[in-house]
Amino acid sequence: MVNPSGGTPQAPPAGPGEPRPGAAGDRQGGSAAPGGGGDARKGNGGARRGPAALRAFDPLHLSLLGVLAVLVVVGAATKPEQFLSIDNLQLILTQASVIGVVTVGVTFVIIGGGIDLSVGAIVALASVWATTVATQEYGLGGVLFTAVLVGVGCGLVNGVLIAYGPMVPFIATLAMLASARGLALQISDGKTQVVTVEPVLDLGVPSSYVLGVPPLVLVFAAVAVLGWLLLNRTTFGRRTVAVGGNAEASRLAGIAVKRQRLLLYLLSGLCCGIAAFMLVVLTGSGQNTNGNLYELDAIAAAIIGGTLLSGGRGTITGSVLGVLVFTTITNLFVLNNLQSDVQQIAKGAIIVAAVLVQKGRKTP
Repeated sequence: MVNPSGGTPQAPPAGPGEPRPGAAGDRQGGSAAPGGGGDARKGNGGARRGPAALRAFDPLHLSLLGVLAVLVVVGAATKPEQFLSIDNLQLILTQASVIGVVTVGVTFVIIGGGIDLSVGAIVALASVWATTVATQEYGLGGVLFTAVLVGVGCGLVNGVLIAYGPMVPFIATLAMLASARGLALQISDGKTQVVTVEPVLDLGVPSSYVLGVPPLVLVFAAVAVLGWLLLNRTTFGRRTVAVGGNAEASRLAGIAVKRQRLLLYLLSGLCCGIAAFMLVVLTGSGQNTNGNLYELDAIAAAIIGGTLLSGGRGTITGSVLGVLVFTTITNLFVLNNLQSDVQQIAKGAIIVAAVLVQKGRKTP
């Protein structure tokens, strides 16, 4: 940490003001912990030199935007009428919305030094529980409340086991994955539960679109914006980066590390509950197979968006762009009638490339 009474800060635009732990990590998504903020400032000092208009753009984000642009060009060249149609663009954004909300929660957990393998199963359980006959009797409010409550409840169990158990996040969330899937299968008896609540179904029809934008996309945008503000403009976000960067240093600095980890899994569960409701609106049903492999898609989107699996660094913007990249790839493969195995290979190659880029950025 820079001594306020001596030494010149390495970031001139920031001025000579007193530094605070994790400030650099908060602004640039870098790893920062109390007592370790100096490294984060050193790593980001170069990024903050130059024109102010350029400092707001992360090179990785620009790279992802470039990938999206290439995918758009490929789509326009191979299937111009289908890919560039308004209906298809709305479809891409709608499909990205559900997994995108889940990814926001997963991004927070990973930045905080954890992992959540149970998000897909939680989405399934919440969607099934929210579409039982008894729940649907309470209308739209009952369906939404139940989905969110189940998601938060599962997140609470994960958080308690990991923060106060203590259990390794991988094992705790793996156990939740199995348990939630099993409970979803038991509640639904392996059958599809059709939604009969008209206000819920109406949210998925074109007449409910706002200026041509589906309501689910607006929900995703709201969650992403709130997630960005929470990570970059609040004490909660700074503590998340600090705990993920160095949990012991954070504890010595007075941060309640266990409580912070509990809150992170509660947040992830909340996002799963919201996503479950969105999936119910999108499909008009609740199934125990909902959310299949969401955990892998969400983690992959966060990784290619620049989030470190070791914790301490990540951005909501990068995760959103990662979701859009994967969703657009899936759409292109479907439009061009390509096999799903090739699609999975392409996704795997992108993940490997993203990890290699991360390692390259960490190398001095």
